[in-house]
Amino acid sequence: MHDLAMQLAVIGGAGIASQWVAWRLQIPAIVMLLGVGLVFGPLTGMMNPREDFGELYTPLVSTAVAIILFEGGLTLNFREIRETSTAVRRVVLVSGPLVWGMTALAAHYVGGMAWPIAIILGALLVVTGPTVIMPLLRHARLRARPASLLRWEAILNDPVGALFAVVSFEAYLVLRGDDNAEHLVLMTVAALVVAVAGGILVGRALTTFFARGYAPEYLKAPILLAAVVGMNALTNMLLEEAGLLTVTVMGITMANTRLASLAELQKFKETITVLLVSGLFIILTASLQRSVILSLEWRVVAFLALVLLVIRPAAIFASTIGAGLGFRERLLVSWIAPRGIVAVAVAGLFGASLARIGMEDADRMVAYTFAVVAATILLHGFTLKPLAKLLDLRVTNRPGILIVGASRFSIALAQRLKAQEVPVLIADSNWSHVSEARLAEVEVWFGEILSEEAHHSLDLSRFDHMIAATDNDAYNALVCTDFGAEIGRSEVFQIGATAGGQQSGGARHVMHFTLGGMPLFKPPRTYNKLRDDIIDGWTFQATRLTPEFGLEQFQGSRPEGTLPVLWIRPSHEIVFAASEGAGEPVPGDTIISFGPARADRDQEKIVRGTLTERDARREKARKTSEEVSKQAEGTN
Repeated sequence: MHDLAMQLAVIGGAGIASQWVAWRLQIPAIVMLLGVGLVFGPLTGMMNPREDFGELYTPLVSTAVAIILFEGGLTLNFREIRETSTAVRRVVLVSGPLVWGMTALAAHYVGGMAWPIAIILGALLVVTGPTVIMPLLRHARLRARPASLLRWEAILNDPVGALFAVVSFEAYLVLRGDDNAEHLVLMTVAALVVAVAGGILVGRALTTFFARGYAPEYLKAPILLAAVVGMNALTNMLLEEAGLLTVTVMGITMANTRLASLAELQKFKETITVLLVSGLFIILTASLQRSVILSLEWRVVAFLALVLLVIRPAAIFASTIGAGLGFRERLLVSWIAPRGIVAVAVAGLFGASLARIGMEDADRMVAYTFAVVAATILLHGFTLKPLAKLLDLRVTNRPGILIVGASRFSIALAQRLKAQEVPVLIADSNWSHVSEARLAEVEVWFGEILSEEAHHSLDLSRFDHMIAATDNDAYNALVCTDFGAEIGRSEVFQIGATAGGQQSGGARHVMHFTLGGMPLFKPPRTYNKLRDDIIDGWTFQATRLTPEFGLEQFQGSRPEGTLPVLWIRPSHEIVFAASEGAGEPVPGDTIISFGPARADRDQEKIVRGTLTERDARREKARKTSEEVSKQAEGTN
């Protein structure tokens, strides 16, 4: 397939399809992309992007990697690593050089490579790759501290490892006499100054430019994208691949400023990154030559064992002594170090350059790099989740629900969910409301849920669903709109009037359909109505359906007006009754319903003539006596 337009279309379609299939099957997306690239390239020979793209191949890959690293930098807020800042510094500044040195030794003595090739390979394998680690973290749902450490290491180590490789390559050229040491030192220092100082200055300048309104909203993302591409190219003119450090510094600088448009810019860049990662991984894997893969011999197995089981664990455990991490966290981090796009891209770049100057091991360096990338993607991709579960470093094994607003209604719902072992948390900025929830022994978070502090101190990965249940419909809609992008628009619900719901005052009082979340009840039920229901004795009940007691029997046994809120499947999946396409609960599901108390049902029977008033009074007296007895027992 040599038609570039068709090739790009196939790569783009296959990349996004792989992402979707991986999401449906709950497997790491990067594994699917690796398989697709192998099928398109070495296995079938359908395409070879390196040859087909020609001279555009290297700059396109370099630019795409720069955009990916910039987007990663935009997610790195210093407030996020208050507990792991020492560990992050140690892992980057101490563990990185240790991995470089030990890997070079392994490549020379075990892999049989010449020293220049071994040193460059050692530098390449310092990187851990955000393009791989980010999807794995999203899939594994790690606790905040190890997840933060792995994410920071991956993003910071990518440009650092690339620079190690560049300096090693340039130093080898100096030793060959193809360059001079003074020029290398000058260019390296200049590149570092431009990368660090230039990245900070441009990041702050763009922040000020946007904050003062010098650019309209629709131009901010394009301006940012152009600045990233330009700074990457400018720094690369001084030192190859140094632009990766520049754009990473730019991203971190902007992430730690108070820019109102940052959330929208992050969403735009994340969308581009998903597209680039999907396409790049297929392109880089498809560009591998079958001969390179076949050149792998028995030595590579011993090399992989050393890199994965000795070098990485030794470097991590040595560098994190006294860094505030627990043994289980250090053990997890010492195992998880998947390599990704940057390692493959830079290896291909230097492999071609070294081959041109007559280095025999150049192709073997590319093959070894690909072997490490493939092995770490498969091994770490499929073991991160079970290992995190074994070490008890996952946030939860069950889907959780975040409730905003600590009313009597939401506290009663949280208590019923807690009784069913569903992780639940109530967030509210009113201390008296939070105190009531605490007295009910419900986990709470005191503060403004829309604040920056909430996004950094509250681990939102624990929750798959959210319910906005305050007394302000507009605020509920704002909360659902804000969290919908992160949790999923079909998984955020609100009480009261919703977009498109019936409100008094006509169409001018109805919010736009793009705002807010799904209604928790159909038809929508207001805060005041729910409050009155609670006062009238309405309660939440949990009822498990069985083959003998199905949905029809459940509906017949409930008082008139009972509202199913959600049901919990045996797999712990939570399905809200108001969701589109929710279907109906089946035997084995547990229904959480909200309805009148039993006394109201007895009153219905009186009206129907099936229960006398004397029987009702007797039943009420019996229940009161039982409650008094229980209270007396509790006092004793």
